[in-house]
Amino acid sequence: MVKAELVKQSPLRILDASTRGGLGKGNLGVLTARHGLGKRSAMVHLAVDRLLQGKGVIHITFSSRVQHVLDYYEEIFTEISKMKSLEKAFEVYEELVAHRMVMNFEQKTDVQHILESVKARLGEKTFAVDTVIVDEFNFALTKKEELEAFQSFAKSIGVELWFSVSLKDEGAASLQPVPLVLLPYEYFFSVMINLRAHREDGKVHLEMIKDHASKPQDTHLVLDAKTLLILKD
Repeated sequence: MVKAELVKQSPLRILDASTRGGLGKGNLGVLTARHGLGKRSAMVHLAVDRLLQGKGVIHITFSSRVQHVLDYYEEIFTEISKMKSLEKAFEVYEELVAHRMVMNFEQKTDVQHILESVKARLGEKTFAVDTVIVDEFNFALTKKEELEAFQSFAKSIGVELWFSVSLKDEGAASLQPVPLVLLPYEYFFSVMINLRAHREDGKVHLEMIKDHASKPQDTHLVLDAKTLLILKD
């Protein structure tokens, strides 16, 4: 099965349809969940989907184990290739990762330094970047000016920029649609998604809590605990 078919049949097309075609260049999006529910898996699935479309991805991580992030990419791609019987999967994967950059910073690194470093790498790139992922950004320590810097960066270079955020103790039991830690910065985001474990069916659902200017709709998407893929419920 060719890459175009993988893209066409991906459940992420449902997410694109739910968000009027996706997050969109120049916009900020955020995926939230309690620790351990699968944020990184969901973000990497999103990144692999972009790579399959021939789009470049920069993945910014604050993890001390960068190899752990790289392993996620290989695991997610492997599961996609197994489910869709992708021929010459290893060759395809090598082609995809050539259009991906993983950059590692310490959590306390100044945001301006991060963005300047990314811009410097963009000047060295041999592929066009479409998506930037900021993995496990600590919103409890951020400031309005830093979100403005990220927003200005996304608009200036024409990329969609996704954050993933750990909610620690809030999330599944919270009745507040927008997590408390994000309330001061809600207006910066065009799309907000929460991973929430439902007691009724035991599945982790992707709940749309903000969809540009439209009323959020049920995505009918879940995160498969075994494959770590986003699937249609």
